[in-house]
Amino acid sequence: MKIGFLALSDIRAHDPELLELGLTLPGFVERSKQIAALPSLGLLYLAAVTPEGHELAYFEAPRAGDESDELLGCDLVAISTFSAQIREAYAIADRLRAAGVVVAIGGLHATVLPDEARRHADHVVVGEGEHVWPAVVRATERGEGGRIWRASEFPPIDLATLPVPRYDLLGARPYNRFTVQTSRGCPWRCEFCASSVMLSERYRRRPVEHVVRDVRAVLALRPDAFIEFADDNTFVDKRWGKELCRALAPLGIKWFTETDVSVADDPELVDLLAESGCRQLLIGLESPEASALGGLEQRADFKARRAGDYERAIDTLQSRGVTVDGCFILGLDRHEPTIFDEVYDFARRTALYEVQITYLTPFPGTPLYARLEREGRLLAPGDWERCTLFDVLYQPKRMTADELRAGFHDLTKRLYSHAALRERRGAFFARRIA
Repeated sequence: MKIGFLALSDIRAHDPELLELGLTLPGFVERSKQIAALPSLGLLYLAAVTPEGHELAYFEAPRAGDESDELLGCDLVAISTFSAQIREAYAIADRLRAAGVVVAIGGLHATVLPDEARRHADHVVVGEGEHVWPAVVRATERGEGGRIWRASEFPPIDLATLPVPRYDLLGARPYNRFTVQTSRGCPWRCEFCASSVMLSERYRRRPVEHVVRDVRAVLALRPDAFIEFADDNTFVDKRWGKELCRALAPLGIKWFTETDVSVADDPELVDLLAESGCRQLLIGLESPEASALGGLEQRADFKARRAGDYERAIDTLQSRGVTVDGCFILGLDRHEPTIFDEVYDFARRTALYEVQITYLTPFPGTPLYARLEREGRLLAPGDWERCTLFDVLYQPKRMTADELRAGFHDLTKRLYSHAALRERRGAFFARRIA
């Protein structure tokens, strides 16, 4: 069979003013391009576990209607997508099925709403797909009808057995970053986090030698590749993290990952991060002060407990040359209209090299969605295409939706202006030299 793997790329937003701002603000565009220009690691893993004897091809489409006509020549197409893109994924799936192509859909949204996805796909994969996918391929070969496949029906995935993703399928596409995975999951359970819905297994680490193996596979194809570790929280285990950094150092790469603020607690680890080529860490700060963070992390109130360490952690990391992309969620229940100035002042005071702001977003399947639904605060239930992080979907508690939107627009202008970028990055480099 000819099997296609289709990823929907590009960021989504429906707010016209924010879209207009994105055309003119360099910092906003810069981060957006980084997010959009990443290959789908999940699909590359599925390609790697596909039974032998099939012709495989990887495709990307910015939006529905932009997909390659070559997909129509496939016998089976796997589509992985997020909630914001799901309607477009369904439209593509409907066209492919009308042409006789068998379609499988998986990912975060399909995991939460498999019955919805099943209306547009022959096969729906719920949860992690590496053990499920070979069974889907064999069922298609046999001409069997579709069904909903659940990862829970198969043995748990041992990350030590994962093969090298099929990076070779990416061809000569001009990616600015290549993804490698070091771990899956996160020990924290934040109310808003959609990843924990998909990754129901406990937090798991991959063997360091396998991470290095995968990095080498990327470098064999693109020697100057910038590596993005596609993790939710890479450095939960500090001892393992040091082992990873020591193994990465001889490779001479530059890399990025996501983690939490505790990474700065260990001075040796911070030194190893810098020595191994870590150029940036994305850290979910969510809010500048602890009062707004209470209860946000539902297992141990981690974020509220660590808020007082934010400034020290940022200084510790950036003084060693590891830039921090501080992420803030605007519209938390305890946020008042003063939050916009508070975030701006915090970013200036700490000289955050990069800042990412998003709205609190109730993704389907999350505890946040369930709570806001109970409270009658969802503005457009089922409006999945607006689950972009850049559109207001609920009624905030201490301001109106219009106040949240206006404050977000104003903060976007201030944070991502040429002057603000020069000031923050100038302060970073001055601190680094000192």
